[in-house]
Amino acid sequence: MLTLNFSPFPILTSERLQFRRLNEEDVHEVFELRSNPEIMKYIPRPLAKSNDEALAHIKLINDNIDANTDINWAVTEKGNNKCIGIMGFYRTQPENFRTELGYMISPEHHNKGYVTEAVKTLLNYAFNELNFHSIEAVIDPENIASERVLQKNGFVKEAHFIENGFYNGKFMDTVIYSLLKRNFK
Repeated sequence: MLTLNFSPFPILTSERLQFRRLNEEDVHEVFELRSNPEIMKYIPRPLAKSNDEALAHIKLINDNIDANTDINWAVTEKGNNKCIGIMGFYRTQPENFRTELGYMISPEHHNKGYVTEAVKTLLNYAFNELNFHSIEAVIDPENIASERVLQKNGFVKEAHFIENGFYNGKFMDTVIYSLLKRNFK
């Protein structure tokens, strides 16, 4: 079984980005991300309605980090500490050396290649530092931008489940992409 230890918290960097731990000072940015219908369009979770809900989300993320079960980062542009996105791993299965990748970024940072760059950085950490064997991403089949990010990073489509989820009064499809460590470049 895989043993995870996120202490000290791993601060990561890429060419244009930095990845740090979320904190309560990020509450406004987290609220903006989690309350934005466009960002949450493909994420079957309720929109945040208050800063308290954003703080609860930050606490959940940090509690999981402290418990060494899952890890997410506040993503910032280098030279600017403002959180522009949240990315990381959750639904981790240490017994299977597998985790799930998730990411969201503010709309003003879309189409700059930031998510593709960030995913590559997180994959490098997950495979080479944490020693995961495989990473999956579960997406809405209509989320073409997310699908492109995954494909650019070497993920392959494993499954398309028809109406396997029920959210907000309707049935939804899900697509699972995955990447094995041996196929990570």
